Amino acid sequence: MRLAKKVTVVGGVLVAAAIAGIAVLSQMSDLQAQDPSLQAPEPGNVSVADVVMPTKVSRPGCEETDSCYVPSRITVMAGQPVTWLNQDSAFHSVTSGHYGSPTGDFDSGYMDPYQSFTLAFEQAGTVDYFCTLHPWMKGQVIVEGPV
Repeated sequence: MRLAKKVTVVGGVLVAAAIAGIAVLSQMSDLQAQDPSLQAPEPGNVSVADVVMPTKVSRPGCEETDSCYVPSRITVMAGQPVTWLNQDSAFHSVTSGHYGSPTGDFDSGYMDPYQSFTLAFEQAGTVDYFCTLHPWMKGQVIVEGPV
């Protein structure tokens, strides 16, 4: 009998905690409605991005649909900056070259979720890049203009 009482008390505590949690969430929602700065940032509104690393690309499979970096291939004019935005919950990088053979021209380092990296390409040509943490992630910048 004593065990049944403990389960009942624990169940009652869980119900009380759930009710308190709902009240707190309701108050937070009211505050967010009054002050938009309390809103969580929407993906895509954190930074203006030319290329996005979308959610779940840290898992193999995005390479099958060429969607690890979106777009995976971008064309810009010489001198035009390109901004990458990590919208995934995992760390990513934007590193020149190919997995296993980086060129050393640029490396964003590990990018936290919603962190961006911007780089201007000064010379015409094709620049390959990849993620140092996820070998299936690769992209390309095609730079047009004077050499």
